[in-house]
Amino acid sequence: MLKFFYNAAPNPMKIALLLEELGLSYEAIPVDTRQGQQFAPEYLAVNPNAKVPAIVDGNVTVFDSNAILLFLADREKRFIVPDVGSAERAETLSWLMFIASGIGPYSGQSVHFRHMAPEPKTYALNRYDYEANRHWGILEKHLSGRTFMVGEHYSVVDMAFWGWARLLPYVLGTGDGTWVQYPHVKRLLDHINTKPAAQRAEALKTQYSFKTEMDAQARKFMFPQNERLEKND
Repeated sequence: MLKFFYNAAPNPMKIALLLEELGLSYEAIPVDTRQGQQFAPEYLAVNPNAKVPAIVDGNVTVFDSNAILLFLADREKRFIVPDVGSAERAETLSWLMFIASGIGPYSGQSVHFRHMAPEPKTYALNRYDYEANRHWGILEKHLSGRTFMVGEHYSVVDMAFWGWARLLPYVLGTGDGTWVQYPHVKRLLDHINTKPAAQRAEALKTQYSFKTEMDAQARKFMFPQNERLEKND
């Protein structure tokens, strides 16, 4: 049976959604990053980058959420255009990588500097808040004239979008006012949220009590770079 290593963060949730949409049987294996489980030797053997998600299916191991989306969609021939030379396949790859290299990193850094980083952080927060808004603005404009991210059908690009869009008010620190600025993002998010597979994916978070406290131990595991600052004091 396929093993799915996950936590409740946006990137694992993309994979949970795809697994549920595909109807694949899988074993959900929690990796509690605030307890340092990502650094366990047995998990590093799966993903040497010590991140979630990852999957192991027989003799196949895949890590990085977007690589997993492509691998599973291609293998199952669902939620992706199989013709590698087609214009729609090219557009799929472009938007999927835009989410991978832009939406995810800038949204993640916006969260970090808004909610986690110590002061002073004005410069860093300004940079990542600006870039997060700029990237989401591109998606908002793109979605203004279409139902889904690519073509006229639901695809892995929409699933990648969903992982982060769920948390956009937290990412930008703008609460419910977020959706005034991003109504088309909200429209697609709401559409995906109505799907039974999305509801099952969300419910996966309740199957394990992940640590929620950001105490000294959690900070050590989540932000190991801070040890360099302590050594330089």
